[in-house]
Amino acid sequence: MARPRMKTRKGDAVKIHYTCKLSNGTVIDSSEGKEPLEFTIGKVEVIKGLEESVAGMKVGESKTVTVPADKAYGLYHDEWVLEVGRDKFSEDWRPEIGLHYEVPRENGQSTTATVTHVSQSSVTLDFNHPLAGKELIFEISLLEIV
Repeated sequence: MARPRMKTRKGDAVKIHYTCKLSNGTVIDSSEGKEPLEFTIGKVEVIKGLEESVAGMKVGESKTVTVPADKAYGLYHDEWVLEVGRDKFSEDWRPEIGLHYEVPRENGQSTTATVTHVSQSSVTLDFNHPLAGKELIFEISLLEIV
């Protein structure tokens, strides 16, 4: 009779509970009080740093890991912040700082930008992910290998 495997590895479907924080302690996401997060290691269903952190864990194990920006939502790119003339938008659009704006792409899909500045003549759009450039701290508990 084969002994059950103790540690997770690529290809395993896992269930975890997690809390994700910024380096200043602000909680940005958590599965606390919700269903656990389920994903398959190696299928790129979650950010790379979280996936790498769960690989090799044992069921029942908990740990806290720091995920650098390049293994989370990527580095922040100043060149992805664009100032666009107000004349490029419909006259009835009322931009506000923090508003997410869907920008159509040539391939028929769209990209989301965040409005970061508004003036009478222009709107500044940031195409970086809101968490780009940020180190994330995860508290992880491996509940089961599915």
